[in-house]
Amino acid sequence: MSRLVVVSNRVAPIQEGEATAGGLAAGVLDALREKGGLWFGWSGTVTDTQELETERQVGPITLYTIDLTRRDYDDFYRGFANGTLWPVLHYQIGLGRFEASEFAGYRRVNETFARGLAALVQPDDLIWAHDYHLLCLADALRAQGLQNRIGLFLHTPFPAPGVFMTIPAHADLIRAMCAFDLLGFQTEIDRTAFLDYVLRIGGGSAGADGSITVGGRVVRTGVYPIGVHVDETRAQAELPANRRTATRLRANLMEQLILSVDRLDYSKGLRQRFAAFERFLAEFPAHQGVTTFMQIAPPSRGDIETYQVIRRELEAEAGRINGRFAEVDWVPLRYLNKSFPRNVLMPLYATAQCCLVTPLRDGMNLVAKEYVSAQDPEDPGVLVLSEFAGAARELDAALLVNPYDEAGMAAAIDRALRMSAEERRERHGAMLAVMRRNSLERWRDRFVADLGAGGSADLGAG
Repeated sequence: MSRLVVVSNRVAPIQEGEATAGGLAAGVLDALREKGGLWFGWSGTVTDTQELETERQVGPITLYTIDLTRRDYDDFYRGFANGTLWPVLHYQIGLGRFEASEFAGYRRVNETFARGLAALVQPDDLIWAHDYHLLCLADALRAQGLQNRIGLFLHTPFPAPGVFMTIPAHADLIRAMCAFDLLGFQTEIDRTAFLDYVLRIGGGSAGADGSITVGGRVVRTGVYPIGVHVDETRAQAELPANRRTATRLRANLMEQLILSVDRLDYSKGLRQRFAAFERFLAEFPAHQGVTTFMQIAPPSRGDIETYQVIRRELEAEAGRINGRFAEVDWVPLRYLNKSFPRNVLMPLYATAQCCLVTPLRDGMNLVAKEYVSAQDPEDPGVLVLSEFAGAARELDAALLVNPYDEAGMAAAIDRALRMSAEERRERHGAMLAVMRRNSLERWRDRFVADLGAGGSADLGAG
């Protein structure tokens, strides 16, 4: 049986027998625990002079990490990955920049990963790379002489060709991506955008079986919407110890709780969401004094100026909105710029009457799926979801909104809080059924099976 080798920018810190956060880490760990295998990536440590390698065994899984030098961190992580790729992939081209030296650093770190992997990989291993940090990994592995089957799953969106081409190195990136055997996307929209570039601009041709041929290589693409552990999420929300913690947190809140949980990032639409909530309070004053909006936004990439700016802006907006509407016994907006563990978040999801998930663009957004999973099926809350989140392709029973439409979002919040129990149950049941079909286990198993099979190229969501 082929061994699975997972490669990601970071390796999740795990201990045998302990639960791991949802999303990529949970799905990857389940696959590795079943098959045994290796997880390779950056340790998160930045060193001044050299790359240090560390190997650790956790059950049947070998965790192999490397450190990055300060130069590599600045060029690869702070530079091209998060200063160029991240904004463009999320359609925020005005926030992107390009420096040739940073792109060279991005390729250099992909080559560093490839050299480390080449010494560890066996001939029949399946290599599964993750996300936008590693678009050039397969190209670098081929240069090391590896002929293994290599797949990439892109957790972010893939933008329309005209947007992607704002990156001056776009042609080099596409050529490198086509060194993978299988490219997986969150939605059909993302896959179509990639194919549109390759077939119209990149010189590729379509095969009769739906594959594409670029530079003599046959590349398969597929749609694999990432999911969550539905029953496990609900169980965490219902665990008595967890519920006691959530009850304490809610003790001084009003009867109606609107909840949002996002990493502090400009792609999440936080500014627009705050403006929509302010408009909601102004245009639907019956909710004043009885509704609290709690925004949890853990800081991220704090050494990047763009993220420092958005943090300052949101702090100022939260203060201004509360200054306008707050009363002695009521603060409408609770802005928490810190992270909370899952045993706190899951019961909070379960008790919120409304969850706002309104990114300007998102590959999937698992907060939306975790919120629905955590809810009581007999008395569920309402998900207000951006039509530009990948999750909207599946969770169309949510209240879908345009995150650029303040009035529309304000009206959707009002509708969510006034919705009848019958309609709430109907919408929740429809979303839950979809999530059970497209579970985290199915995402993982389909991708690994398709990578190993090497069969039909035109792989739909299944």
